[in-house]
Amino acid sequence: MSRHLLPVVPAIPAQRAVEPTAPAVEPIPFAGLRLVHAAVRRDLARLPQALRLLQPDDFESARALKRHWDFVTAMVTCHHEQQDTRLWPVLRRFAPELRLLLNWLESDHHNLDQCFTRTTTLVGIATRDPASAWPVSYAVEELAARVETHLRIEERQLLPRMAGVFPPGSRIGTLPELLDLLRSADGPASSDALVWLLEGVDPAQVERLLADCDDETARHWPHWRDTYARCTDLLWGPSAQ
Repeated sequence: MSRHLLPVVPAIPAQRAVEPTAPAVEPIPFAGLRLVHAAVRRDLARLPQALRLLQPDDFESARALKRHWDFVTAMVTCHHEQQDTRLWPVLRRFAPELRLLLNWLESDHHNLDQCFTRTTTLVGIATRDPASAWPVSYAVEELAARVETHLRIEERQLLPRMAGVFPPGSRIGTLPELLDLLRSADGPASSDALVWLLEGVDPAQVERLLADCDDETARHWPHWRDTYARCTDLLWGPSAQ
């Protein structure tokens, strides 16, 4: 698995009472993880139809679809790396009863990454030759089913336990932490990732999530959102935004 995120020293949960300066807005616990899950589900659900609608002479849409697939794949890889290098080591230490589950999740990350690599080859073929797009769309649907199983296990068996390991106010797994990691890594741009993550989220919730972020991110949000919309209109149409 290629490394997109820089190595991160795991943050250790506080073992004694400390009194740090409270942030103006406390980050929403594990929002970054949950947003990635929602965005991956959303795109794996609509990409097969976009493949089926490709026309032989629509090179612009084909290129846009391939770029978006590559972006989604990179985000999934970064998500897995964040969990394997930052989250799992802490959980193994402070919740040893979860070790078998974490070992399985990490192993399945590698399996899923290989599935994404194979599917990337197929998507490349389909976007060059739309006549082959239908069987490739079924391959994406099969991948989506595998991903869904993995995400449900994380959400039902792991996330509830994480709240007992990481103290209130921890940045681990939050949206600001994810954006910081992307900024310091050779992976997707944090601006693209933010708009991708927040697409389709209720506007009131978007405002709450942006309040967790730094001032520069909040200031540039309208421009990033509009730029992203212009790029994805080719794929989903204006009504998707």
